[in-house]
Amino acid sequence: MHSAAVYAIPMTTRFRGITVREGMLLQGPAGWGEFCAFPEYGDAEAAAWFAAAREAAEEGWPEPVRNTVPVNCIVPAVGPERAAEMVRASGCATAKVKVADHPDSAREDLERVAAVRDALGPAGHVRVDANARWDVDTAVREIRALDAAAGGLQYVEQPCPSVEELAAVRRRVDVRIAADESIRRAEDPLRVAVAGAADVAILKCLPLGGVRRALRVAEACGLPCVVSSALESSVGLAAEIALAAALPELEFACGLGTGRLFTTDVVPDADRLIPRDGVLPVLRTAPEPVRRAEVAAGPEREAWWRARAERVALL
Repeated sequence: MHSAAVYAIPMTTRFRGITVREGMLLQGPAGWGEFCAFPEYGDAEAAAWFAAAREAAEEGWPEPVRNTVPVNCIVPAVGPERAAEMVRASGCATAKVKVADHPDSAREDLERVAAVRDALGPAGHVRVDANARWDVDTAVREIRALDAAAGGLQYVEQPCPSVEELAAVRRRVDVRIAADESIRRAEDPLRVAVAGAADVAILKCLPLGGVRRALRVAEACGLPCVVSSALESSVGLAAEIALAAALPELEFACGLGTGRLFTTDVVPDADRLIPRDGVLPVLRTAPEPVRRAEVAAGPEREAWWRARAERVALL
């Protein structure tokens, strides 16, 4: 690696419990990559994220088969008025809505989803993500209620933690089930049998170890795939877009509109990977993170990330 830099960027809205996103940018002969495994993840899991950063920096990505990627906007656990504003401002025809943010969120979830449907109009698509927060019975109850509030959900992402629970929910509801954590956090994603438990596979390039490995996971899953963000800066998002661009088929809009959740970025405003008219451009390399000094993490956090990178590089 030629150089490395650690960033810390505040979020516009708390997302996944995060108010400041941190990560490490690595430069190599092929360009820049991003290592941003969430701090609570152990070194073994973080090693896949580091492998994805090295792929981008040292090898580059496979040839794309499309020049743009359709995306959904993302709606965090905000009030209904703010949710509608975010959807209208996005220019996207599909919205992914976070639900199950806390144990008593059911009423808030219904109001948020209904507001999103109103903002999208009848032709738009609404999908929800529960981040594995429900048990089977809760999932069945909430999915039916949210489906009614949405006037039809496109799919529900990871309603329960395990593959077995997903399969049980899938047998009891008429809404498509998408598997996310069940794939990317599996000990061996290439061996996760999700065909009986899900209708859609959610793929995240960085947690899966890079574009090439994620493409092998997509082939092994045998399901329609949606590429989704792992909350990266535009450097890491470029790798996620590269994965979506290389998939042989892309039936659904991808979850790559998270750039709007950052107050700023490591790249100039003109290069930020924020959807325009519901699509993102496919890049051959990640954009240059010329603003890395402006968003640099403090000395203590930089030392933590550098020590972590040194450890996981050995795994």
